[in-house]
Amino acid sequence: MSLRAIEPRRLYRQVADQIRELIASGAYATGDRLPTERELSERLGVSRPTVREALIALEVEGYVRIRVGSGIYVTRISGEQPAAIDDRIAEGPFEILRARELVESAVAGEAAALAGEADLARLDETLARMAAGPHPSATAIALDRAFHVAVAASLGNAVLERLVGELFDQRMTPYFARLSHYFETDESWRLAHAEHMLVRDAIAASDRAGATAAMRSHLQASQSRFQTSFGEADPKGRASGTETEQQKKR
Repeated sequence: MSLRAIEPRRLYRQVADQIRELIASGAYATGDRLPTERELSERLGVSRPTVREALIALEVEGYVRIRVGSGIYVTRISGEQPAAIDDRIAEGPFEILRARELVESAVAGEAAALAGEADLARLDETLARMAAGPHPSATAIALDRAFHVAVAASLGNAVLERLVGELFDQRMTPYFARLSHYFETDESWRLAHAEHMLVRDAIAASDRAGATAAMRSHLQASQSRFQTSFGEADPKGRASGTETEQQKKR
């Protein structure tokens, strides 16, 4: 018998495994509504972003269907083969966004000290194209990436420029795409564009603290937008609250 390397499982994957096992065991049948995100969070002792990442993974795999305003419903018939998912996808969307918050806020602060006229012109051109739309779209995502990479490029450090680009590219996964499907709208992109403008203005003013704060605020706001309640009803038929996970202690 050959041995396989032991790989640590991300917390959201462990949560997904437990829910998947309940479905496979028949505890929840096809068409049944699962407990709300809040209830699952309380029962499992994990944060709601972790539960959300688990549910998004299960939806991509075809085990559940999220119906905004109604709840999370089982779609997989016990015994069916799951959809093929690249198991190399380890990090969840919120873990990636938190990493970007830490890295890119520091990068923006340095950009405020080092950016020149050519760097600002590049930011302005990208922002102008972002404002034109359409939103959401592949073009908008590419321009979003271009803005963040341009901020890093102003430092003249190829390693940091590549790191920021690679962190952004982590959103190109089925999990992030499904999460974006629910929460990225023309309004969310309008807000993101306004937040980008605040980053740009702080960099242009050589305001290191302001640029750091503006980038941190932008990426925290992105996390909050992805954490907006699905508005699902609880098992008693009441609509769940709209409290975001940022308002809860992790």
